[in-house]
Amino acid sequence: MLQALEQIRRMRGGAQSHLMRCSDGYYYVVKFQNNPQHRRILVNEMLGTKLAARLGLPTVPVAIVEVSEELIRLTPELAMELPRVRVPCQPGLQFGARYPGDPRKVTLHDFLPDEQLREVENLHEFAGMLVFDKWTCNTNGRQTVFFDETKEARGEAAARYKTRMIDQGFCFNAGEWNFPDAPLRGLYARNRVYQGITGMESFAPWLERLENSVSERVLDELGREVPPAWYQDEYDALARVLEQLYQRRARVAGLIVEAKKSNRQPFPNWM
Repeated sequence: MLQALEQIRRMRGGAQSHLMRCSDGYYYVVKFQNNPQHRRILVNEMLGTKLAARLGLPTVPVAIVEVSEELIRLTPELAMELPRVRVPCQPGLQFGARYPGDPRKVTLHDFLPDEQLREVENLHEFAGMLVFDKWTCNTNGRQTVFFDETKEARGEAAARYKTRMIDQGFCFNAGEWNFPDAPLRGLYARNRVYQGITGMESFAPWLERLENSVSERVLDELGREVPPAWYQDEYDALARVLEQLYQRRARVAGLIVEAKKSNRQPFPNWM
């Protein structure tokens, strides 16, 4: 477990997370239990990110971060801005996603122009992200960040972008913990990232990993790593989510076909 040492800045987004320096020397985007979206968002983030990593998708390391009452008291910025009141962040165990690099040196982009988007080295992994998002019923559009890690590492002038998938908070339909599937849910906002998809075979590596690397035992073990305070000790509710996830593996290919048939036509080269 990590200790939060310093608040750096508030991040954008409905969960009102904060960038914080932690005891391992890295920086983490920390979401608090009393965030405005739902306490279960922290469960979704931890469980979703670890499941995505098992599928070989480009995630970031995640951790349980303890934020002390003293640090919150000494840092007025650690507060939740609610419609009619401002309340301090809740101390205790929070969710942390490691910032991909030193925030003083690495610039993250949530949008790239088409010319730069073509330069993203792992653009093909958006197909795997869609497998994950359909499986977990991510009711938000797929969120990613782009960054040029070679520029930081070697001082190169030419950009070589990579992407990391972030924000699994709306998997399992956020705080509802159900699976209201719909053809457009989970898709990234721009079809260009799917230009390499020519058929169901483009999704095959991730569908195979979903079938072979996600067992009932794996799901149970990951569920038990989540702090009970994040789901208010309602383990039966979490267990139902895990059971449905196991059963839903066989549905993913069909959900992708439904997305293909939608009016949006997200896969321009799948004939």
